[in-house]
Amino acid sequence: MKLHEVDAAAWADLELAGKDPNSGLRYVNLCSVDPNGHPQARLVVLRSADAKTRTIEIHTDTRSQKWREVGANPSVTVLAFDPARGQQFRLRGTAERHDPGSPLATDAWDRLSPWTRATYAGGPPGEPPTDERHVATEHGDAIGKVNFGVIFFRASELDWFQLQRGANRRLMFSYGSGGKLVDIRELNP
Repeated sequence: MKLHEVDAAAWADLELAGKDPNSGLRYVNLCSVDPNGHPQARLVVLRSADAKTRTIEIHTDTRSQKWREVGANPSVTVLAFDPARGQQFRLRGTAERHDPGSPLATDAWDRLSPWTRATYAGGPPGEPPTDERHVATEHGDAIGKVNFGVIFFRASELDWFQLQRGANRRLMFSYGSGGKLVDIRELNP
C-alpha cells in the first residue's frame, strides 16, 4: 500500500468508527493537560470523523474537567487503537469547544438517543452521586441539554503505527490548512 493510501485508509476507519458502535476505533483516548501541568487521558466516544477536514467530534459534559482543560489549553492528543488490526493512531492537534446552545451542540444533541441525553442530566462528573440520578432519567432532555457540549478536534498530525510481528511500521502524516495532506515521513518504529 502506498503511503498516501495508508492515510486515506486510516481516516476511512475513523469515519466508520463514528457510525459503527462495534468499531475497534469507536472509543478513543482524549489526552489533555490539567492546570498543574499533569497529562490527563480519558476514554471518550468518537461520534464522527471527517477525512477531508481531518476532524473528530466528541461529546462531553461541560461541567467536566476535560471541558475546562481544553478551554485552558486546546492542544490535545487523541489516541486510538484497533486491536483487530494492530493499528495505533496518535493524532495531535487542537480542540475547540462548542457550548450548550451553539449550533453544533444543538445539532449533535438532536441526534442523541433519550438514554444518552439522560447521562448529561445527572450530577457533575467526578462528584459524589446524589438523588439527581432519578431526576435525570425522568427529565433528561430539559436538564441535560444545558450541560451538553461538543469538542471538535482538528488534527495537524497523525502518527500511524502498525504492530506486526517482525514488520512493525510507523508513518507520520502532517496536515495543513483545511486538512490537506502536506507531508508524509516513514519513521523507525
